[in-house]
Amino acid sequence: MENLFENQDIIDINIEDSVKASYLDYSMSVIIGRALPDSRDGLKPVHRRILYAMHDLNISSKSAYKKSARIVGDVIGKYHPHGDTSVYDALVRMAQDFSMRAPLVDGQGNFGSVDGDNAAAMRYTEARMTKISEEVLKDLDKDTVNHVANYDDTMKEPAVLPTRVPTLLLNGSEGIAVGMATKIPPHNLGELLDAILHVIENPEATADELMHFIKGPDFPTGGTIFGRRGIIDAYNTGRGRVKIRAKHHIETKGKKEVIVLDELPYQVNKSRLIEQIANLAKDKAIEGISEVRDESDRDGIRVVIELKKDAMNEIVLNNLYKSTPMETTFGIILLAVHNKEPKVFKLPELLNIFLSHRKTVIIRRTIFDLEKAKARAHILEGLKIALDNIDEVVKIIRASANDGEAKESLQNRFGLSIIQSQAILDMRLGRLTGLQRDKLEAEYQELLALIAELEAILKSEERLNEIIVEELVEIKEKYSDERRTEIEDSYDEIDMEDLIPNEPMVVTITHNGYVKRVPIKSYEKQRRGGKGKVAVTTHDDDFIERFFVSNTHDTLMFVTNMGQLYWLKVYRIPEGSRTAKGKAVVNLINLRPDEKIMEIIPTSDFDESKSLAFFTKNGIVKRTSLAEFSNIRSNGVRAIVLDDLDEIVTAKITDVESQFLMVFTSLGQCIRFEIEKTREQGRSTRGVRGIKFKHDTDFVVDADVISNEEQELLTVSEKGIGKRTLVEEYRLTNRAGSGVISMKLSNKTGNVVGEVLVDETQDLMALTSIGKMIRVDMQSIRKAGRNTSGVIIVNVDKGDKVVSIAKCPKEDEEIELDENGNVIRYNEEGEIIETVESVETPSSNENIEKKEEE
Repeated sequence: MENLFENQDIIDINIEDSVKASYLDYSMSVIIGRALPDSRDGLKPVHRRILYAMHDLNISSKSAYKKSARIVGDVIGKYHPHGDTSVYDALVRMAQDFSMRAPLVDGQGNFGSVDGDNAAAMRYTEARMTKISEEVLKDLDKDTVNHVANYDDTMKEPAVLPTRVPTLLLNGSEGIAVGMATKIPPHNLGELLDAILHVIENPEATADELMHFIKGPDFPTGGTIFGRRGIIDAYNTGRGRVKIRAKHHIETKGKKEVIVLDELPYQVNKSRLIEQIANLAKDKAIEGISEVRDESDRDGIRVVIELKKDAMNEIVLNNLYKSTPMETTFGIILLAVHNKEPKVFKLPELLNIFLSHRKTVIIRRTIFDLEKAKARAHILEGLKIALDNIDEVVKIIRASANDGEAKESLQNRFGLSIIQSQAILDMRLGRLTGLQRDKLEAEYQELLALIAELEAILKSEERLNEIIVEELVEIKEKYSDERRTEIEDSYDEIDMEDLIPNEPMVVTITHNGYVKRVPIKSYEKQRRGGKGKVAVTTHDDDFIERFFVSNTHDTLMFVTNMGQLYWLKVYRIPEGSRTAKGKAVVNLINLRPDEKIMEIIPTSDFDESKSLAFFTKNGIVKRTSLAEFSNIRSNGVRAIVLDDLDEIVTAKITDVESQFLMVFTSLGQCIRFEIEKTREQGRSTRGVRGIKFKHDTDFVVDADVISNEEQELLTVSEKGIGKRTLVEEYRLTNRAGSGVISMKLSNKTGNVVGEVLVDETQDLMALTSIGKMIRVDMQSIRKAGRNTSGVIIVNVDKGDKVVSIAKCPKEDEEIELDENGNVIRYNEEGEIIETVESVETPSSNENIEKKEEE
């Protein structure tokens, strides 16, 4: 064994380099030789070899069907050294009219179904080419494409087919390679050819221009594409996502409605869809369905969904779209192999590649025909010389001892070539008649005209384009059909901000997660101590928990108790009346179970100079750049990592003018420290200690961002007690301290509810647990020291308490009406000084009418 490798050339190599090289070779083999289509003919190697094998076997669209096993045997024996199953599966798919927009194989027998049934074994099925597949192979015998050696170097096979049809976009392609994948949807042939004809006239045409011709994917199963954004992205960048919905119509059966599905999304299994709908109806996951049955036949798909009497078809359909494959997403990746390299293409690039391929094919075909015509003309020229000197030719031939001598004598006498002299010797005596001589002359003149035409094609780009146009128009007339897939605009893609006025809104959210927005004008102003109007109709197990004021065009960031952050526009929140319940937040954003919204922050931008400050119940503080939240996913992002039993209390935006952070606790403590004490951190971090509690039962109830010490804070307790205090009275301390007293608490005050920064140009909104919303003028609230209780600013009923406070804009209209419609006038102390009938005060009446019109 020791001498086993003696006298052998042994090279030491690094095993990592060896594995890397081997894996790269394997990867390129999969990418180029198996999984990805060629950008020119749109075929993977297996599909190309199937068509070429059928071409070799002369199985055209007009010939008899031949056993699939015979075709598969030729493919794997001559060209494709893989398993027969993969080849047969590819052949089956090429014959399925629900998989291919233009099937390339005409199958006879069981080739599968939309119900997911497998095709019969290859020994039972038969196949032949379709007419359009003959267009893919046309001119193959005219040296139009390069041929390469097969896997064992015994035969030649085409490296690409000279297709006259844009197969790549017509039938699409799917494949998973190593580190990449392609998913190209089918398209309508007529639209593709119109776009290519436009590119011939306008080589610099953009994707947007081409979309005037190519509306979008056209799936063989029809359906409806919902929204154009994904199509635009795919054609401009090579990647996009389109939603496909089942096409349906509504029928009536007695007093009940019936939803009938006529077309399904591409690649959806019909039997599995029906089974899924039935299970959802049985489990009551979707209400309103009484029966589901399949009435499909050879004329088309018909899936019947009978509804219950009280069911609304629109609601049932929306639930079906959400929960079943009646709506699917097709992720488009326009990736193909070009010059032996995989690349993601834009739509214009693919059309230009097809055009370039057609030009190459036509040029090579023209050269082939030209050489053939010249060779034939050369022979005819020799025959003409022979006919003009027939007696002498006969004499030379008779005097020659053999063929070689005769050819040599003819060449020397008339200056003929070897080919011409051989043609003379092969000429039959019947060609010597006058009629045959005339035919010979006519053929020669025709060849001269053909040669001139072929040479003109090679010299003229314009003539070349004319031929391409003629061929494309011919293909369109023969094979194009109507679009099957409809395209509908999605309301989600419309820029609603251009249609919606930018108005202030009161947004409320209840404890059970119902949200709504109400115009700020719906709330009349009150003097200090007023009772207010009911803001929302509450239920025994629900009450209003949060509210704020924002404009309809603002972006809302929903911060939840679990540390997640979601994104929404204000105008997407349903508008309701003051007494409306609102809509469940889970229908607007994807909240998890037991997740509650703690803060809703409006913003108009995501500037890097701004940050979000998060405050938790256990006193943790954290700052993160606002730019990190500019691209929020539908399921939200993690904004902070929380400790066990901790949760978010609030979150605030900070900017370059922010100097301090202040944290307030339920038991009346407060801390103020510099904002630099909390450096910015990434999203997936915990933060730092903000305040240290004196009592274990204490917790954070609110926090704020301060710009300067001259600002005032308005602190409010559960019993409606409040006060205005200068920020400078709250001593500046280090972060993580116990802080100072923010409000002197007693049984009459209750615990601290929250605080706001005073802005005398705004009013205070106070919300009670039974749903009363009260507006108070901040100017009417007395200033008091830090270590005091304050005054009554909100009268609350027995058993009721304040649960939340916020600032809101002042109303432009200052006049108030009593229950009889009379104008109420106040003095500076807020006391009523007179009540005037509106009809006796024309000027006031004008103001009232203006208010009602608003």
